[in-house]
Amino acid sequence: MGTLMKQNRDLFPTIPSFFDDNMLRDWFNWPLLNNSERSSVPAVNIKETNDAFELEVAAPGMSKQDFKVELNNNMLVISAEKENKHEEQDDQGNFTRREFNYQSFTRTFSLPERMVLGDKISAKYKDGLLCITVPKSEDAKVKPAKQIEIA
Repeated sequence: MGTLMKQNRDLFPTIPSFFDDNMLRDWFNWPLLNNSERSSVPAVNIKETNDAFELEVAAPGMSKQDFKVELNNNMLVISAEKENKHEEQDDQGNFTRREFNYQSFTRTFSLPERMVLGDKISAKYKDGLLCITVPKSEDAKVKPAKQIEIA
């Protein structure tokens, strides 16, 4: 079966075809074809250093009050909820426009048991980026090579 592609019509460029305008435009922009879950879950970068695990959650447009970060049985749970309402009324109090927007997500990460210091986890939000630092325990840190003397 061939691939469905939009073609460039050079013979009559100012007259769009019925198929191009009415079929392809609507089908390829159909919301059910888009994965809404993927678009609502923010990207997370995880970096491991010798002293800690560092997580960066990209969540622009939110404030630090929208976030909740919990440690529950070695599971780091990051969640956020934000609701926006915009209402415009005319002089009689009738709504002329009303818009609602609700965003939420939850991300869960399993932390290595006995390798992190759960009581020292810190988080800060700045410029659309939530940064979480999970310090490692001394046992989890990479030790420098030790020179062994030969007798």
